[in-house]
Amino acid sequence: MKRYTLIIGLMGLTYFGYSQTLPELLKQAQTNYPLLKAKGYEAQARKDQVAYTKSTALPSIDAAYQLNYATYNNITGMALGQGFVPISGPPSTTNTYDAVFGSAGGLILNWEPFTFGQRKSRINSAQAYQEYQQADQDQEIFQHQVKTVNAYLDLVMTYELLKVYSKNVERAQDNVRIVKSLTRSGLRPGTDTALFKAELSRARIELLEYEKLQQSQRLILSELLGDQETTFTIDSSYFKSLPVILVDSTSQNHPLIRLSSSRIMINQYEKRSWQTSLYPKLSFWGTAYARGSGIRYDGQVNSEDGLSFSRYNYGAGLVLSVPLLRFTNVRHQVNAQESLIKAEEEKLNGVKLQLEKQNEVADVTLSNSLKIAQETPAFYESAEFSYRTLRSRYNSGLVNYADLIQAQYTLIKSEADLKRVYLNAWKALLYKAAVQGDINIFLNQLK
Repeated sequence: MKRYTLIIGLMGLTYFGYSQTLPELLKQAQTNYPLLKAKGYEAQARKDQVAYTKSTALPSIDAAYQLNYATYNNITGMALGQGFVPISGPPSTTNTYDAVFGSAGGLILNWEPFTFGQRKSRINSAQAYQEYQQADQDQEIFQHQVKTVNAYLDLVMTYELLKVYSKNVERAQDNVRIVKSLTRSGLRPGTDTALFKAELSRARIELLEYEKLQQSQRLILSELLGDQETTFTIDSSYFKSLPVILVDSTSQNHPLIRLSSSRIMINQYEKRSWQTSLYPKLSFWGTAYARGSGIRYDGQVNSEDGLSFSRYNYGAGLVLSVPLLRFTNVRHQVNAQESLIKAEEEKLNGVKLQLEKQNEVADVTLSNSLKIAQETPAFYESAEFSYRTLRSRYNSGLVNYADLIQAQYTLIKSEADLKRVYLNAWKALLYKAAVQGDINIFLNQLK
């Protein structure tokens, strides 16, 4: 094996041996990429929000205990509650600053068994937000999959071009070796040796440029995978076979369509929530509580009595509340939601139209890419035959340096083009999968 071919092979073993396939890399990216992990947490938060909204149908019970040490001055009459801590009990005969202990404890139950559709509306709204978040997560995952596959294909292309240009370096080295022998024998002028050495330097520079490009592409792919230490398999089968055109089936389950549809649903349920806010509410409350005081009913003071309970009470009731003067502002909110619904519907129509046209472009791109890929091998074979022929004639002194170098340029260009057109066909299939909203359209054709 030639030296540069050996170097490329060792690079493949170092970077890509004992590693993961493309489908495995996509799973890893979904698991490790920070943005996708964040979307997963946001989706889980929306699920928990739905569960919380449903739990409001259950009664709530709060328990409290209070212990205080305060003066027992008191008067009857009304006072504003805000900013004051009330002191209950009968009015005191005199004003005194002596303090006594007091205590209180109790349970209070609140329950809204009937909300006349308000709770159901809140649950539907929470579920709509959950579906939106799930659609947003699916859309982000899908777009990331497309980016990852595209970055992987770029790396595959560069890895193949490294092979192409390493072979070109080997050709240039052979030409230098041969022309030195021909120069010593007097069959070729000394200038040809200098020209071939310059061509060798140019070939080495081109190879170094692709090595640099490969390093940067590996870093890009590693970032998309969310792991700097990941190894991945370079699959050369993309250059041995071409994808096939599938029967077109425009999917209404495209992540973008689901995302737009979920936004419409959110606004619809928000509108319903505003409408149901005009409905009455029926709630049930119940309480059981006890109090203790350091002052007896006859005015005698024994501060320590306030540390224990001395009176026990309970109560229960129903509360029916009806909003009476909210019709005007609710009507404005409902009108606003109707406008938002219409706006989201038009956005959805725009997404569908865009995907429809992109699907037509994807079909044309894939069809033309396959036609070009079927023609290119013949061009490469002709260029390779021409180079071998001209090299033999150059060695025999029948053609000059310019003819041979031009044939060499044509050969390397045709070989690189052959690699590119094959990979362009696979990229066209990836574009088709992106438009259809299903990455499996691409993955299912992998060998």
